[in-house]
Amino acid sequence: MTRQSRPLSKSAPPGQAPASLNEEAYRRIEEMIVTLELAPGSVVSEAMLSDRIGIGHTPIREALQRLAREHLVQILPRRGVVVTAIDVGHQLQILETRRELDRLIARSAASRANASERDAMTDIAQSMETAVKSGDLVAFLQWDNEMNRQAALSARNMVAASAVAALHSASRRFWFYHHHGQANATLRLHVALARAIASGKPEKAAEASDRLIDDLFDFATRTLITRT
Repeated sequence: MTRQSRPLSKSAPPGQAPASLNEEAYRRIEEMIVTLELAPGSVVSEAMLSDRIGIGHTPIREALQRLAREHLVQILPRRGVVVTAIDVGHQLQILETRRELDRLIARSAASRANASERDAMTDIAQSMETAVKSGDLVAFLQWDNEMNRQAALSARNMVAASAVAALHSASRRFWFYHHHGQANATLRLHVALARAIASGKPEKAAEASDRLIDDLFDFATRTLITRT
């Protein structure tokens, strides 16, 4: 993977074929939701999204169906598509599930990655660190997404990867919505995880994954306390 300020939206995960239009539509809309360009509660349509991102209605429809399964949108027949609200309780359940799946994927990726995949993960870690230093949170979230894709590829366990993929987007959106500029420690834990996977040491990667989930869980719990 070429080092750059942020991943190109049309680039495929390392070692995979270029993304289809369905995948590209999903990635573009998912990013708009995660970064709050499409705010919680906003109503969108296939036509509006097609005009905005320049992709036809069929890929947009497929992407929205996928996002509905991930609880990021709700499809209301004859009324449109609504971006779902952000819920703390749902986030805590996501993190509880992610802890087990993320640890498995991190450990497996560190154990099974080949040399080129470890190099790709090292590049991702460096790009994430650059985004942290420049304060570019959108770029950081894009690289975080690339880290998850690369880890899933290297783990050679598509059952776990498919199960956890639906959780990462909602988790990133929750964090982006609530972080209020208090982010550096969490961001650096992401970088540490990428470096641990690249190191080829399974237990180190598993421990880095647990530290990150601990931090995200504490963050979500503090958010809940603040709101009560």
